[in-house]
Amino acid sequence: MCKKNVLAFICILFLSITTAQIIPRFSQQEMQKDMQLLKKILEANHPSLYWYSSKGHIDSVFNTIYNNLPDTLNEIEFRKKIAYWVSEIRCGHTSVRYSKRLTKRLTTLRYPAFPLSLKVWKDSMVVLANRYIFDTTLKRGTIITGINKRANKEIIDSIFHYISTDGYAINHKNQVLSNNFSDWYKWVFGIDSVFTIQYVDSAGKPASVNLKSFTLMPPKRDSSLKRLPVLPTPIPPQTIPKLSRRARNLLSKRVLLIDSTNKTAVMRLTSFSGGQLKRFFRRSFRTIRQLAITDLVIDIRENGGGKVDNYIKLTKYVTDHPFKVGDTVQAISRKFEYGRYIHPSWIYWIAMNIAGKKADDGTIHYRRFERHYFQPRIKNHFSGNIYLVQGGYSFSAATMFVSSLKGQKNVKVVGEETGGGWYGNSAMHIPEIKLPHSKLRVRLPMYRLVMDSTRTKGRGIMPDWEINPSSYAIKRGIDLKMALIQEEILRRKLH
Repeated sequence: MCKKNVLAFICILFLSITTAQIIPRFSQQEMQKDMQLLKKILEANHPSLYWYSSKGHIDSVFNTIYNNLPDTLNEIEFRKKIAYWVSEIRCGHTSVRYSKRLTKRLTTLRYPAFPLSLKVWKDSMVVLANRYIFDTTLKRGTIITGINKRANKEIIDSIFHYISTDGYAINHKNQVLSNNFSDWYKWVFGIDSVFTIQYVDSAGKPASVNLKSFTLMPPKRDSSLKRLPVLPTPIPPQTIPKLSRRARNLLSKRVLLIDSTNKTAVMRLTSFSGGQLKRFFRRSFRTIRQLAITDLVIDIRENGGGKVDNYIKLTKYVTDHPFKVGDTVQAISRKFEYGRYIHPSWIYWIAMNIAGKKADDGTIHYRRFERHYFQPRIKNHFSGNIYLVQGGYSFSAATMFVSSLKGQKNVKVVGEETGGGWYGNSAMHIPEIKLPHSKLRVRLPMYRLVMDSTRTKGRGIMPDWEINPSSYAIKRGIDLKMALIQEEILRRKLH
């Protein structure tokens, strides 16, 4: 074993020992008690526990994990067990998080990591970035065919078992995995000192290369290395305005870009929460009217949802018909039998008792969202051409927004299948379960939302223009969705 490999092995061993000291461990009895409690809470309060999977299947997976727990596991290992079971519910709003104490510790822990960021879709994996920035072999856009003799499909399918999604909307899992492939790979398969990466070379032939794990620690400074030249920036630094943290936070959630020449506006929304959205919508659509904009692109590819009221506000500006939130908004109970483990249960208890109405069958209904039709806004209403750009991360309220507009004559939905369900989802109120022994946190949606009972259940919203990722576009940094929309707008204006 060469000196460098010995040092890498020692580093990984040292970090493993350090990690073991930081991460708490639990006995079999403690884990079983947490699992029993979680199962009881979900059975008592989850509105769609058996929506996609039968009770027999859910119980079978639970019993297999429960009866095969070892004498002890650390929090990371135990979370894997819980996440595997919870993902079988097929509810994107029911997911498992680390305890707050471990989450805080992991932000400061340095550890070996898988060195590539990958874009994942179907059975494809393509390099987005390589932590070894001077590596000329595995560059952005390189097609990966396997890692450590595991084919893409085996890797992706194995990781998917731990990611929650609505029904069978697999594209959400693709996006979650793409956003942090390194951590997901390490979590499921562990970390190695060296990875054998199978890929397609520049000549289109299969090839492989060994790549070391990337240790997230600052390397020892080598004074013999020459300082890299600083490339000139096309914009003088003194002309770039300095933004406050608040301004940067607002821009990260919403921004409006105007192309006055082509009378086009692009609105990018990464959330329906925060960002002073009501004021933003009011000012944006006033500007759009004043500038006589004819084409509006609303990009919600990164929008995981948020407040229902904000999605309703936006929809009023662009819909041409009255709309309601859903056919059914139903909870099975507003009692919190295990309220001391649900946080903050008292706030949701008050909300469900004020807004919820008990039906004859004992279930609780959010009548306003079931019966009230919201009217299109008259002032600053936009009636031009609308392009909605969606993807696997479009979830919850973002899916509800697209659902209200899909099929409207001036609306085209562009991109990939949404992560959120086309038929409905379980959400609205989402408190958090805190398990007493492990302190793991599990999100608990309280209402089942059926947006339209005539739709097929199980998938996300399919676009009118489906545009999937490609290694060619990734390599060249092309946004295929926006490029097609721009081409369509220019073509129509020229004719």
